[in-house]
Amino acid sequence: MRKLDLAGDPVDLTATLAGIPSESGEEAELAATVEVALREQAGHLTVTRSGNAVLARTSLGRPSRVVLAGHLDTVPVNDNLPVRRDEEHLHGLGTCDMKGGDAVMLHVAATVTEPRHDLTFVFYDCEEIEAARNGLGRIERELPDWLAGDLAIVCEPSGAVVEAGCQGTMRVELRTSGTRAHTARAWMGVNAIHALGDAIAGLGSYEPRTVAIDGCTYREGLQAVRVAGGVSGNVVPDEAVLTVNHRFAPDRSPADAEAHLRDVFAGYDLTVTDVAAGALPGLSAPAAAELVTAAGGDPVAKLGWTDVARFAALGMPAVNFGPGDPTLAHTRQEHVPIAQIHRCAEVLGRFLSA
Repeated sequence: MRKLDLAGDPVDLTATLAGIPSESGEEAELAATVEVALREQAGHLTVTRSGNAVLARTSLGRPSRVVLAGHLDTVPVNDNLPVRRDEEHLHGLGTCDMKGGDAVMLHVAATVTEPRHDLTFVFYDCEEIEAARNGLGRIERELPDWLAGDLAIVCEPSGAVVEAGCQGTMRVELRTSGTRAHTARAWMGVNAIHALGDAIAGLGSYEPRTVAIDGCTYREGLQAVRVAGGVSGNVVPDEAVLTVNHRFAPDRSPADAEAHLRDVFAGYDLTVTDVAAGALPGLSAPAAAELVTAAGGDPVAKLGWTDVARFAALGMPAVNFGPGDPTLAHTRQEHVPIAQIHRCAEVLGRFLSA
């Protein structure tokens, strides 16, 4: 088992974490390494395990609690290991998504021993795969008090700026039916693919909303992501399916988003196949306002869905704050700026210290 130096340079800690294989479902070695390090180097914390998740917290009787969360798993290797370092960056699988954030959390866990808020640290498994396996869901079911707090900080890559809340996401299928016929006698059939024409044209002219909430601007989107249909090269198709993804601002509930899509695609057989609510920024909450002040600059909206929505559903404001460019996540070119790792550690240390 590798040795982690939690109080040392969080950049070195990032490199060590990224060097331990942790593809989704295979986090056992990394979870054990993190657990041992916390038990040995952070005696002020109570530490427990939940599957391949590691949880630690203070119990100092502070009037508020901040939850810091980060996933331990990565997507599969993409010819981007071993980790390498140059003057300004760490390169390699997981450095951005999100071993840099995990390292910052571990560094804070070991070095902020008298925090102004009680703290909970959640290092969880299986974030990069289907939501049903996400470790936060298991923790919520089995250890719900470990996720309670007044502010959640998910240390996903955010360019070392506060990204508040997140968009909701919904996928729907539009199904059309027709009548098969030989294409030589097409007038005898009804083409189900052609019946999608109005929906596809409507997507091309659709004007998405831009919504400002707590000073953060959320841009909505509506995109066709898949078209399926066809029987053979000489048969008029009698069935077709158009899959559409809607990214909606957090002032809309899933029910509101569905109603909007049923209005946009009136006349079509529409089925919701997947949905996840967004998260309001909640920046007026005292702890969230303190974090924004500590981070300096202006917070921005999270354009995408992250696990902040899970915490928002539990009734607390939640933000993303971590090192790295999220557009590099899951790419062969994944890397994280060294300066952003240091900045996130410094900001969180200052925000949380008494």
